[in-house]
Amino acid sequence: MFFIKQELPVNRQIRAKEVQLIGENGEKLGIVSLSEALEKAEEKNLDLVLVAPNAKPVVCKIMNYGKYKFEQAKKEKEAKKKQKILEIKEIRVTPNIEEHDFGFKLKNLRKFLTDGNKVKITVRFRGREINNSKAGEVVLNKFIENLEDIATVEKKPKLEGRNMFTILAKKAEK
Repeated sequence: MFFIKQELPVNRQIRAKEVQLIGENGEKLGIVSLSEALEKAEEKNLDLVLVAPNAKPVVCKIMNYGKYKFEQAKKEKEAKKKQKILEIKEIRVTPNIEEHDFGFKLKNLRKFLTDGNKVKITVRFRGREINNSKAGEVVLNKFIENLEDIATVEKKPKLEGRNMFTILAKKAEK
């Protein structure tokens, strides 16, 4: 269930002497006392809702508050549906990766990028491999070269501890 972020003061919750009153169809009914505004709302079997508490005088509208809350929740739900959650997929390799493994990882990276995900390629150095960190950079640059038709480099190859990584994102369509 969805709820609007803040509840608006309704009917007897409103604490003001005078209010700028707006009818249910959006027409301005002028500045009236709170009791008169409440009477008008009760006549029409609707609620008096405080819509602008910071205005002088405060602005109240005659409306069906339950229906209003439902509509707001519906709008919120629709906005949430349209959001795209971005994921970062990671692929780990070693600096001395074989050609077949490289091709397989490359195929997976292409799939991730076409699905709209970002990819993080990590080269792990074990033991003395860290002394030859250039080999890891060569592997990362080879991936970047092979994917430059569909991807842009978001973060250049960088060494952190025993890992070297780069982040690629799908190219923006023109």
